[in-house]
Amino acid sequence: MANFTLDDVRQRTYKARDAWWTVLLVDPLASRLVKLTANRTRVTPNQLTVGALVLGLAAGACFAVASWPWLLAGALLYHLSFTLDCMDGKIARLKGTGSVFGAWLDYIFDRVRVLVCAIALMAGQYQATGEAAYIWTALAVVFLDMLRYMDALEIYKVRAQMRDTLTAARAEAHTLEVAAQRADGHVDEDLRSAEGAFADDPEADMEDRVVGDDPANAALQSGFYQRFPWYIRVRNVLMAGRIRPHLFSGIEFQMGVFIVAPIAAAIVSGAIIPVVAVSAAGLLTFELIVIYKFWLAARDYSRNLTKLNTKIAEYRTQLPARHAHPTTPATTSSG
Repeated sequence: MANFTLDDVRQRTYKARDAWWTVLLVDPLASRLVKLTANRTRVTPNQLTVGALVLGLAAGACFAVASWPWLLAGALLYHLSFTLDCMDGKIARLKGTGSVFGAWLDYIFDRVRVLVCAIALMAGQYQATGEAAYIWTALAVVFLDMLRYMDALEIYKVRAQMRDTLTAARAEAHTLEVAAQRADGHVDEDLRSAEGAFADDPEADMEDRVVGDDPANAALQSGFYQRFPWYIRVRNVLMAGRIRPHLFSGIEFQMGVFIVAPIAAAIVSGAIIPVVAVSAAGLLTFELIVIYKFWLAARDYSRNLTKLNTKIAEYRTQLPARHAHPTTPATTSSG
């Protein structure tokens, strides 16, 4: 059997930055369960993913009953389901047993859990009250959950394409710079500036790193930070506790709908729709911020890629034809 310590779990599985709900309410329990599971069982990440779905379906069954004890039971089961869902990724990182299929399975089961629980929770309330507003609330929850994840995946894909394009342009510019300026040893500072202007953005990348990684090479997203310099101080305070500045993401939205709302409804009748509305407003607000930051990053990308392409063209004109490599110039579009 393995002999992982709690410190191993934290260093190798904790994300450098995560949702505050996960950091404060899930990781303290999940890390200890991961240590126990990794050291004393042969449970795989995919088995944990299936277990998380089973608990999620059980939460949905509780929600459908609609009475206050079952609402509380459903909220507890949903939290435990999310804890298992966090554990599967931690076990995979700790043991190096992650897989593409496992990542796909985790994503699909997450969406199934949200769909089933949304329908069950609102259907139970509709049956108990006869209020059609619960049907529309269920549709809104499913729509917002899918919108959030589709938007996140598309932004991630486009940012990766932009980085690939800039990396290729930087490499070509560097090769031509060396060839064109080797004789006098002159270094073009404008080119160096353009090369570094679109470095990795910690706002996008740190959630994929674990605590033990070294993020020292990450650069700031200049466009957004120049407009909101105070944000850097807030970000640094939150990051000291591994909490990402995106304070209301899909995770907090789900927890608001499937944990906070049922608990509130068990205490105050009719509280589900107001709590869901507040959760939805928080999600949409922070998604708009993400889109705004992405728009600024896209502007920086276009501006600096234009600089690089201009330099590439200049260096090509300075070189004999045999040294100007016939590579395809970088484009200003990532698509």
